Amino acid sequence: MENIKSLSSFDQEIFDLIEKETKRQEDEIELIASENYASPAVLEAMASSLNNKYSEGYPGKRYYGGNAIIDDVETLAIERLKKLFGAEHANVQALSGSPANAAVYMAFLEPGDKVLGLKLDHGGHLSHGHSVNFSGRLYNFVQYEVAENGVIDMEKVREVALKEKPKMIVAGFSAYSRDLDWKKFKEIADEVGAYTFADIAHIAGLIAGGCLSSPVPYFDVVSSTTHKTLRGPRGAFILCKEQFAKQIDRAIFPGMQGGPHDHITAAKAVAFKEALQPEFKIYCQQIIKNAKTMAEKFMELGYEIVSGGTDNHLMVIDLRNKNISGLEAEKALEKIGVSVSRSTIPNDPAPPMRPSGVRIGTPAITTRGFEEQEVLMATEFIDLALRNKDDEKVLSEIKEKIKELCSKFPIYKK
Repeated sequence: MENIKSLSSFDQEIFDLIEKETKRQEDEIELIASENYASPAVLEAMASSLNNKYSEGYPGKRYYGGNAIIDDVETLAIERLKKLFGAEHANVQALSGSPANAAVYMAFLEPGDKVLGLKLDHGGHLSHGHSVNFSGRLYNFVQYEVAENGVIDMEKVREVALKEKPKMIVAGFSAYSRDLDWKKFKEIADEVGAYTFADIAHIAGLIAGGCLSSPVPYFDVVSSTTHKTLRGPRGAFILCKEQFAKQIDRAIFPGMQGGPHDHITAAKAVAFKEALQPEFKIYCQQIIKNAKTMAEKFMELGYEIVSGGTDNHLMVIDLRNKNISGLEAEKALEKIGVSVSRSTIPNDPAPPMRPSGVRIGTPAITTRGFEEQEVLMATEFIDLALRNKDDEKVLSEIKEKIKELCSKFPIYKK
């Protein structure tokens, strides 16, 4: 077709921006806990002809013709996902994490129903009941917190549940560095007659790799994104007990969404296959080794880690004793080529846009090959930058050292 051209020949501006972003990723250290690098195979599936198809419905039950091959793609993704997590039922059509969570609520709840979730500044997520989010506006959320030591006290969770009698209990987080006691959550939910919902968006890969405990044997429903520790495309999925399969599927389509993104479904299938390989377990083990090494080094350098360490891929650093805000730290580190995300700390006295902490994670650097030695170097670079956040000369020198380090660990080998 005459109108089909390559990106570089048709839209040089976008082509150049993509090239710049690729180079930035190659030259810099990515420590945002929710980011990772998808493999060339995953990227190839996303940039495929499957983008052209419309497939409302489910395999064998579509509202459009010409979907026989798409049915095979989606079925393959479903079967791989079920095998990966030992799940009874899987829906791979969810477009992203928050819409997946919205579908879960729609499947089990009516507007105004009471739900128990982890408070945002204690490590939870916006979609776990924050007042500015759809979840907090549509449902009556009550929330549990971490204790003074930064760890969830399950007896406190039980006390809140017994008092509030929620219809659903949500377990999961976006900034909590410890493993969760899924079995205890289930026992509490059974005691009050609540549904159990686990949001494992951050730790799905670590669970799939056998490095963290799984909620799947215990919980009624589980949601996750696919682009964090699973290293897949930007998307999501829902797992549930077979008894809830129809209501989950109906909540996704036609409840929340129209046609699925078939090219993303294929990319999810590729990522699930990658996670089923033996080497993925080694990768997950290294993520946690790197996170523990980093947390220990930060504490050695005088930084305060919320909960005193980590069991997973992330940590939240309380910067108040360093007299620097999370926003200032984020901006200073950006100057040296290190990406982190500012983060609230439990009971943060500072406003959300200028919180007291930063969240740091190790999935992306582990993907590119960093091990303990490189993690220690990166931690020392971060400390040096924060101690010299206003010295442009020092920051520039650190940036060059980081670029040199990153050159030894290319993301996409030529």
